[in-house]
Amino acid sequence: MPMALPGKRGSTLRWSPWNLLLAVPLLWLITPLFNRTGPELFGMPFYYWFQFVGIPVGVLCTTLVFFKTADEPTKPAPGVGLDVDDLDEGTSR
Repeated sequence: MPMALPGKRGSTLRWSPWNLLLAVPLLWLITPLFNRTGPELFGMPFYYWFQFVGIPVGVLCTTLVFFKTADEPTKPAPGVGLDVDDLDEGTSR
């Protein structure tokens, strides 16, 4: 079990806005949540309109992640800005 840092209370789990992108796929894995016909909305069984509600929820989650992470600096890809000699790891000097 991971130990908490001194002076800190609570869980050692970290929250990231990127976790919101998992909300809709994980919600759809809970089959008993939507495996029923009622209540109906405009004559559509619950299963169908529950699927349709997932579309705006997914768009909302994606939008929130975009705005929360838009100001974060981007990290260069590994190897970008290195010289050929820096990339040649197989030779000895």
